[in-house]
Amino acid sequence: MIEIKNVTKKYGDKKALKDITFNVEDGEIFAFIGHNGAGKTTLIKAITGIHDFDEGDILINGKSIKTAPIACKKEMAYVPDNPELYENMKAADFINFICDMYEVPQDVREKNIKKYAQIFEIEQNLGDEISSFSHGMKQKVALIAALAHDPKVLIMDEPFVGLDPKAVFDMKEVMKKMVKEGKTIFFSTHILDVAEKLCTRVAIIKKGELIKVGSMRAVKGDKSLEKIFLELEK
Repeated sequence: MIEIKNVTKKYGDKKALKDITFNVEDGEIFAFIGHNGAGKTTLIKAITGIHDFDEGDILINGKSIKTAPIACKKEMAYVPDNPELYENMKAADFINFICDMYEVPQDVREKNIKKYAQIFEIEQNLGDEISSFSHGMKQKVALIAALAHDPKVLIMDEPFVGLDPKAVFDMKEVMKKMVKEGKTIFFSTHILDVAEKLCTRVAIIKKGELIKVGSMRAVKGDKSLEKIFLELEK
């Protein structure tokens, strides 16, 4: 569970986030949408402990990211919008490096790496250097590294960008399975039809302010999420 409580983030006199409050429950896929510059990535980086914030608090399964950042990070995995990987490493070495940080037992990591490499069809490429990969291949490596330690909370910023259609389908299936196991998924996306079909709840942010949050059905009513989003962004 993610609890975001009255979070405000300032850059000088400008408020990038304005008193943001909402929860992401266990066993749900939660979409976070807004135009570029609305504050999506800023909040995601605050949740993951990359950026500090000026007011409020963020709890990951009851632990504060401010006072217990390591304990929080052990509970979660983060996939950024642009996977910044170590280009000179082989894919398998990078994934194992992430597993080392999370102290994943050897048998568990081997099983999970094989499982997700097969799902994303890069099993034959694990021995290749990351520098030789396309953006989509790097995104798959980042996803496998995030999933290999079996996180309780998965946070992603535009996870489908660069993925081929089959990989998008496979990732959605992985997400559905995770929430059936009671895990928490929070992600931003510009692909609104995917969010509409996949997510339990949604929040819309505009200029650092939360303007709509609730169940997908309550937020969009009889309209499409795309239409609601465009109306609210005017």
